[in-house]
Amino acid sequence: MNRKKETENKSRFEGKVVLITGASSGIGRQAAIDFAENAAQTIILVSRSKSKLEELEKELKRNFTSEIVVYPCDISIKADVEKMGKEVLEKFGHINILVNNAGFGTYSKVQHQSIGEIESIIFTNYLGMVYCTKLFLDPMLSERSGHIVNVASLAASFGVPGLAAYCASKYAMFGFSESLYHELHGTGVGITVVSPIGVKTNFFSNESFSSGGHIPNYTRFMLDPKTVSKAILDAANSPRLEIIVPFYMRVAVWIKHTIPYIINPIIGSIFRRELNKSKKI
Repeated sequence: MNRKKETENKSRFEGKVVLITGASSGIGRQAAIDFAENAAQTIILVSRSKSKLEELEKELKRNFTSEIVVYPCDISIKADVEKMGKEVLEKFGHINILVNNAGFGTYSKVQHQSIGEIESIIFTNYLGMVYCTKLFLDPMLSERSGHIVNVASLAASFGVPGLAAYCASKYAMFGFSESLYHELHGTGVGITVVSPIGVKTNFFSNESFSSGGHIPNYTRFMLDPKTVSKAILDAANSPRLEIIVPFYMRVAVWIKHTIPYIINPIIGSIFRRELNKSKKI
């Protein structure tokens, strides 16, 4: 890459205000680092863990020039999101890039999950995204500028046994995003979904993934958070609806939707075999 191209890439977010949910660890943390490295003016870090956000804040301020703002917030609670959004908008007027990244999952059959456990996943992964999007969408539309990046999963295309609530939340996120994508046509505001396969984060540290004596891995490898973060930064400047990571997994999605009567039994067999290795879910 020549020096001019490298300089353009490093400054593509210059002057931009970026808000990232789930910023305290994993993909969100890496995205915050990468936005700072790419000269974002302000990065607003949102997560439930104030201590982890403050640790990241110190690291970013030590290494970059971006303004860093910490907002502890549980996005599954509408009132908390409204309070956070009001304070952000009072201070900045609007944000340029919203990264809806916060989310989690538990590994268990539906029959063994409580309604409360299922609701918790849906409220964080899906409704939390809706709350944040609704708060910051109108100011973006008023400015006729802005981009929403929703971090979903390949689970938005494949129903995985043991992850029903998680898959449902990501299916819902993608459907919401696709509808909004069409509504936003011509407004100057964009929305892009980033759908990775498994990622090396604390997602799998939930005890439900190891309680059965086997941690499921349907793809046999995990992506580094840096790979997904790169896709998030690309998505923030992209006219596309969805970016699948890695790109070649798009073929699997296409095949699944094109010849489901052949593919679904094969995939189902693989998924069930993985599920059966865990004895207590």
